[in-house]
Amino acid sequence: MNILVLCKRQYTARDLLSDQYGRLYEIPEGMARLGHRVHGLASSYRPRKRLPPHVSKAGVTWRSANAVPWGPFHASRSLADAIADCQPDVIWASSDALHAIWAVEIGRALQIPVVIDLYDNYEHFGLARLPGISRRYRVACQAAAGLTIVSHSLARHVQQNYSAAGHCGVVGNGVNRAMFHPRDRNNCRRALGLPENAAIIGCAGAIQADRGIEDLFDAFEILARADPTLHLAFAGPRDGTPSRYQHPRIIDLGILDWRQVPLLINALDVAVVCNRDSSFGRYCFPLKLAESLACGVPVVAAAVGDVNDLLSDPSQRYQPGNANELALKLRQQLSEPILGEAAANAVRDWHALAGDTVDLLAMCLSRPFN
Repeated sequence: MNILVLCKRQYTARDLLSDQYGRLYEIPEGMARLGHRVHGLASSYRPRKRLPPHVSKAGVTWRSANAVPWGPFHASRSLADAIADCQPDVIWASSDALHAIWAVEIGRALQIPVVIDLYDNYEHFGLARLPGISRRYRVACQAAAGLTIVSHSLARHVQQNYSAAGHCGVVGNGVNRAMFHPRDRNNCRRALGLPENAAIIGCAGAIQADRGIEDLFDAFEILARADPTLHLAFAGPRDGTPSRYQHPRIIDLGILDWRQVPLLINALDVAVVCNRDSSFGRYCFPLKLAESLACGVPVVAAAVGDVNDLLSDPSQRYQPGNANELALKLRQQLSEPILGEAAANAVRDWHALAGDTVDLLAMCLSRPFN
């Protein structure tokens, strides 16, 4: 197949092209490795230096465009170049509601199928609050030949509320097993300057109130009163929440390069994955949980969305917003760790997920455009 990928350039606090990171880079790479011809157009919502077309290691041809001030619709010249080179059989569009709407309009003009990738609940994003966008996004999902959906909980929400007629498949987020695997704990602690002879809980990810991160800080303070060896280490983009906690055994590692995140996870005695029971938390894929499981580290995670499917043992889950319950579960994991081997074996890598995506795209080739 000739596959055209339309997506944002900046997402999850990373740059798709510069960092070569995440779902929107790894799945196209995997599709190319499976023998398909893949071209991608990455649109930036803030002015960035436009990069010349370049070919990735797996053979994906990437273009970039500044999509301001009118969103991805503004990138028409770069799009025309990508279409001319790719001659696409199918479009795979991801990132947000605007890209879904844009892709369906392009697919209708070219009379080729469009598959929309929902890596989050896009109606939770700020763009969906613009007049008419949420309605047009749902119409786009109904018109698409197919949907790849990041979580089972989001798939259930879409099936109940969107009336999508195309093929739907759950394609979660993958783990790069070359990076996320068990490593020597003390070596990881030395690499990050963490105390070797301490009990350390913590996390890497969004250190923000809307992800329920105060649960972790509050639970740490509860446990730290009785355990003088306990430390909390964290890293990631943050709001003002961490500044409210000034405990001397809280270690702020700032924003790590993503290649160092496996070091932090492997340095922990217990990894914590916080979230809220919100329109984001209920439908997102718990990637940090999957990465922690792949590293073989004991975990405690907020019991929301697909976490309940991944973690069958209740000692590994806590109710979001309940710091006392989190402290109790952490105490249990610190004293008698449960590794969650079955859940770790269920974690999938990007190559497998690229295969799932290709299978769904192939199913959509014969579906007439609405």
